[in-house]
Amino acid sequence: MTHTKLNRRHFLKASVAAGATIAFPAIAQDKYPSRPIRLLCPWPAGGSTDVVMRAIGDSLGKALGGTVIIENKPGAGGILGAVELSNAQPDGYTLSQLPLGIFRLPHMQKVSFDPMKDLTYIACLTGYTFGMVVRSDSPFKSIKDVVEYAKANPEMLSYGSTGTGTTPHLVVEQFAKRAGIKLMHVPFKGNADGMQALLGGHVMAHSDATGWASAVEAGRARLLVTYGSKRTKRWPNVPTLLELGYQTVSDSPFGIGGPKGMDPALVKRIQDALKKTLEDPTVIAVLEKFDQPIIYMDSAAYTKFAQTTFKEEKEMIEGMGLAKKT
Repeated sequence: MTHTKLNRRHFLKASVAAGATIAFPAIAQDKYPSRPIRLLCPWPAGGSTDVVMRAIGDSLGKALGGTVIIENKPGAGGILGAVELSNAQPDGYTLSQLPLGIFRLPHMQKVSFDPMKDLTYIACLTGYTFGMVVRSDSPFKSIKDVVEYAKANPEMLSYGSTGTGTTPHLVVEQFAKRAGIKLMHVPFKGNADGMQALLGGHVMAHSDATGWASAVEAGRARLLVTYGSKRTKRWPNVPTLLELGYQTVSDSPFGIGGPKGMDPALVKRIQDALKKTLEDPTVIAVLEKFDQPIIYMDSAAYTKFAQTTFKEEKEMIEGMGLAKKT
């Protein structure tokens, strides 16, 4: 080996070592989060999910030592957050709420993301309490009244929901099918505009999560039924669809996700910070306000839940005859 080749080899080794010495401090200084984190809420501002997500976002920012900014992406049945995640960098600076609809709508219509390939499931946090409300001056005092009117007036009883294919929509369609009635569905972008339509007399009923709670407590709306597996603590006198014999149940857990390909260490850090938010008194108070139970799953459990739910939703959609045409 010549003297020139030796010098070249030594020079290359020295250059690599020097580069490593320079690079490591740079990486160490780039601590996450070094800029604001976007947490997408795929529902309108002012609704129950928006309020919950803002409380979680504030708490998450404190737990991570950074700033979390909520961005509302309403419409399309709550899947626009997942759509944006599918095109985002896996650096932890774009996160989104993942409602149950992301496992359902791909079976009903063409979407631009694959929930099994394009997302990272970081942590499940809570779930909704769903129910049907009418205006306080409505002649409907019970679900029995709804069924009797709908049987006498097919497709004349209008009800709103947070969008086609969302849980508040499909639960009512399941109930209607089992009750032998046909209703008129009116989709909205979220809770806020749906409740405005109800209270303004534009629809006769509204199916949604507990964004209707304040109107019920203020005496402007009447809660007819809830959709959970058991009665709520907050409205113990209101029956469930299950106990009324309609065999329809939905607790609808949701969590936070990111783009595919996220570093496992980063996922764990965000996961652990999200778990801390569920111990924050401010977050707990907001969840209690909307009667939302804590349903925590870490990333591994949430990923397994996503896989199972995706299959179950496919079976349900096909059973209801709502599957997209291939």
